[in-house]
Amino acid sequence: MKTRLTTLELCAGAGGQALGLEEAGIDHAGLIEIDHYACTTLRYNRPRWNVIEQDLTTLTDVSAFKGVDIVSGGLPCPPFSKAGKQLGENDERNMFPIAIDIVDQLRPRAVMIENVRGILDAVFEDYRKYIAGTLKKLGYTTAWRLLNASDFGVPQLRPRVVFIAVQSGYADHFDWPEPGQVAPQTVGESLYDLMAANGWKGAMAWKKRANEIAPTIVGGSKKHGGPDLGPTRAKRAWAALGVNGHLLANEPPVHDFVGMPCLTVPMIARLQGFPSHWTFAGRKTNAYRQVGNAFPPPVASAVARKLAFCLTARRLVRVS
Repeated sequence: MKTRLTTLELCAGAGGQALGLEEAGIDHAGLIEIDHYACTTLRYNRPRWNVIEQDLTTLTDVSAFKGVDIVSGGLPCPPFSKAGKQLGENDERNMFPIAIDIVDQLRPRAVMIENVRGILDAVFEDYRKYIAGTLKKLGYTTAWRLLNASDFGVPQLRPRVVFIAVQSGYADHFDWPEPGQVAPQTVGESLYDLMAANGWKGAMAWKKRANEIAPTIVGGSKKHGGPDLGPTRAKRAWAALGVNGHLLANEPPVHDFVGMPCLTVPMIARLQGFPSHWTFAGRKTNAYRQVGNAFPPPVASAVARKLAFCLTARRLVRVS
C-alpha cells in the first residue's frame, strides 16, 4: 500500500525542484529531462531515481505513471522571459500544452509548475486564463504566485513564479508558504569557507565587502550564455560585491591572490540553495548552466510542503 505522495517531474533539469520535493517527503515516480548532462547529474546524485532522458515533445504515452499524486516541473522559461522575446504560446519551446495533456492523461491530484516572473506580465493574461480555464474543465482549482528566493533563506535575488493546480476535492487547506521565516546570508557569509579553502589571505576582507545577497544567477541557454555571470548590469552588481563576473574559476583563490575573485560552480550552487554534496556533471559551462537554470531547492521545498499538507489534510476549503 502506497503511504507517501509521488510525483512525475517534467523538465527536471539538475534537480533543484526534485530536491525540494524530496525534502518535503514526496517520492519521484519519474523525472523527464532532455539534457544529457542534467540527466547524468540526477543519476549520479540519486541512483535510485527513475531518470528518463527524453524530449518531452516526443513523449506520447505516460500511462506507466497512472496513479501519481503530483505532476511537477520547471517548464522552459524563454517563451515568457524578456530575453526570450516573450513569444509565449507562439514559441516552439512552450511546453504548457504538453504538460496540460499529461495532466489530462494522468489526472494527478495536484500540479506544481515553476517559471519566470515574466509569465505574470499583462501580455500573458489571456494565456494564463486559458491555462487556468483548461484545467478547471478537468476539475482543478488553480493559483499563481510570485515568490522571491531570498524570502526562503536563499542568498540570492531570484523571483520565480509558481503555478499550483489542485483537484477541487482536495483543494482543502492549501496556503502559500509564509516568506521571511529564514533570513538569507550575505554572499560573503555564504561563501567565506569556500573562498578561503586554498588559504587566500584576502578572504576575510572579501567577506566583509560581499555584504549583500547575490543578484540573480543567470544560466543561459545552449545558444546563448557561457561561463560568466550574465549581462553587463549583472556583472556590475557582482563587482560591487567584490566578484569578477566575467569568468568562472576552476578553483578558489590561492594564498597570495590579488584582485577580485571569480566564483566556482560549487560557490554558485550554494548561492542557488543546493546542498554542498550535490555534484554537477560536465565541464564548467555545462555545469554552470545546470545550476543557473535551476529552481532553488529551499523554495521548492517550502511550496511542496504546503502542497503535501493540502493533499493529506482533506478539509474542503477552496484554494485562495
